[in-house]
Amino acid sequence: MKRFYERAEPSSSGEGSRVLLDGRPLRTPAGRTLLLPGPGLAAAIAGEWAAQGERIAPHSMPLTRLATTVVDLLPARRGEVVAELTGFARTDLLCYRVAHPRELVVRQEREWQPWLDWAAREFDAPLRATAELEPVAQPEAAVRRLTAAVEKLDDWRLAGVRAATTLTGSLVLGLAAARAGLTGARAFALAHLEELWEIERWGCDPEQEARHAAIRRDLDAACRWLRLLEA
Repeated sequence: MKRFYERAEPSSSGEGSRVLLDGRPLRTPAGRTLLLPGPGLAAAIAGEWAAQGERIAPHSMPLTRLATTVVDLLPARRGEVVAELTGFARTDLLCYRVAHPRELVVRQEREWQPWLDWAAREFDAPLRATAELEPVAQPEAAVRRLTAAVEKLDDWRLAGVRAATTLTGSLVLGLAAARAGLTGARAFALAHLEELWEIERWGCDPEQEARHAAIRRDLDAACRWLRLLEA
């Protein structure tokens, strides 16, 4: 739709932080006032609206999309989201390795294993890795502890971890974005390690470049979201 406002700016009051469009509070698609947990996030979302041109491009406002999802959808769907992330604990990308070639085997071990080790230390949740085609059964105690870590997140952080997890295929990386300062660029490189290894050898086609650019944009936004919540 066409841009319908001149100014977008953050505002804070006793109620919380908001984004104002020409002095009026930004509302969600469900008509709720978008109350945010801090001024940093409000400023970042106001920046997305201020950067719009003659027409509003929703794909260019990932922080806004995350915020409206939290306010409109997450309270009622929190249990579904936690269950979804528990599923990722059982099928985490970092646990599935290649058997060959040797160079890629070594790279996966070097880049991925430290994050599994981090999860084992941080949550007492050691996960098993495999190079077999069949799914590996993860220790139930580890899955329970990762689920407990997810359940402790408030709705705002849960939305960020869910976004990072679904974009990478790894709950460990999603939690690392929230707890260990993992950046979007680093998360992308880890999640697409095999693809990037192949690109080094064979190059990248335009369709793949466009797909990667979209994932990078959304991963950057998810990790930035989590950093803003900690600011």
